Formats: sequence, structure tokens, C-alpha cells
Amino acid sequence: MNPFAHNKGKKSLAILLISLQLTGCAGGPSLSGICPDGNTLLDSTRALRHRVAELPAMPRELDKGLTSSITVEPGDVILVQPAELDSPIRLPGDQQVLPDGTITLGKYGRVPVAGRTLEEIEALVKPQIDSITRDAGPIVVRLINRQSKVYYVIGEVNAPGAYPLTGRETVLDALLQAGGLNDKASKRNILLARPTPPGSCKIVLPVCYNEIVQLADTSTNYQIAPGDRIFVPSRDFWKDKGGKDSALCCPDPALCDLSGKKGPQPQKPEPPPSK
Repeated sequence: MNPFAHNKGKKSLAILLISLQLTGCAGGPSLSGICPDGNTLLDSTRALRHRVAELPAMPRELDKGLTSSITVEPGDVILVQPAELDSPIRLPGDQQVLPDGTITLGKYGRVPVAGRTLEEIEALVKPQIDSITRDAGPIVVRLINRQSKVYYVIGEVNAPGAYPLTGRETVLDALLQAGGLNDKASKRNILLARPTPPGSCKIVLPVCYNEIVQLADTSTNYQIAPGDRIFVPSRDFWKDKGGKDSALCCPDPALCDLSGKKGPQPQKPEPPPSK
């Protein structure tokens, strides 16, 4: 055997392995520890998702909840201004709450606002302005842009990422905001995971995509809360083949007329007479 050819073969193999490590899976065999296994459901996640015995009483598309009070957090943008047009004070424009939780009001100094409601900020700013400028009049605080509260859409969607929460979004809104499902998405295994404190029970809920978009079934079209994760896993041929999510998640729809009464059920065809 030619030793030069043997060494040349070793060098070619080494170059191939290095190139695969640099480029990931593109154009080559899968290497253990390098290639991701796709957006797959953990066994524990799948078990939690299918263990739901009763859908919780959570706000949904047709009964959205309202936030009683809004607290300002770093990243939010607020506007502090005099309520009266003839006020002698002039304040900076829109203020983004800094990472240390403060805003700057020019000569009136810095004000800690993080964790406070708009009414509490007004009560805090007013005496600070009055100490420098008399007859300033009432002060109002408006929330211009809320960036501190987000939700996440992860997995087989066209634009995965974190999105700011306005307070009106449902699961369907969130999926559309993320560009919709891509060709690899498993429509029968989408889930909503809601963050909980360490050591407490996990909240993992099934999402029936087909029923939401085709039947306008709002049972699993939950209203999004801050920190929610919507996960769209990849299709798994063997696990996705046939069947539905579960009897609870996706029941056969009742046929109803416009009055809401149950209509006629489809009749099964009569079996052919036996010879």
C-alpha cells in the first residue's frame, strides 16, 4: 500500500470532518452532539399535555380579561407632562424607563418609577416638580409603549421570537404574529406553557389549531399572559399518524342550527345485506 496515498486519505477525512463541524448538518451525515434533533416534545411535556382532565377557567377569545392596574417596568416608555396647556413647566418628551428603574425629568432630576402604577408615579413626580417650580398645576403620566411584558412563540413557525404583549392577544393572534406555521409544524401537538414559580405545578395546555381556525372553536384559544410560551413542535410521522389530540381537547363538534339547538346528526351508511 502506498503510504503517501494512505496519509492523503487521512488528511481528506480530517478535512471532511472539520468542514462538517463548521457547517453543521448541511450536505453531510449527522454527527452526534452537533446536529439538533428538531423541535421535539419532551416525554414529560407530552405527558403533561395529555394529562389535562378539564380545561381551566382561563380568559379566552370571547371572554378576555382586563388588567386592573399597570405597573411600569424597565423598557416601558412613558410620557410625563402638565395637564394644563398654560403650565409654566416644560418636561422632556417620551421617557424610556432605564434598567435601574428611573426616568430623567431634566432639571427636576431622576425619578424611580419601576414597579409603580401610573397614579403612583403622578403622586411621586408632583411634589418633586413643585419643589422647584410653583404653580405647576396637575401632572399626568401616560403609558406610550409597553415593552416589558412579552410572550414567546417557539418552534416550527416562520418567525419565532419574543413579542410585546398589548393585552388583547390570543393563541391564534400570537401564531399569526410569528408568521404562521411552517411546513414542518405538527398542528396536533401545539401547546401553551404558562410560567409558574419553582416547585409549583406546571401549566401545560393543549392547543387545537385545526378547531380554532376551521370551526372557530374558542375552547383552547386562550388569552395570552405575560411570559407565556407557545411551542409548535415538528411533525413526527409515527406519533402524529392518525387520531386527535384527545377527546377533551378536540371533541367532535355538535351540529347546531342558528338557534343553537343541536341539529341532525350524520347517519352512518347501512351495511350491505349479507348474502
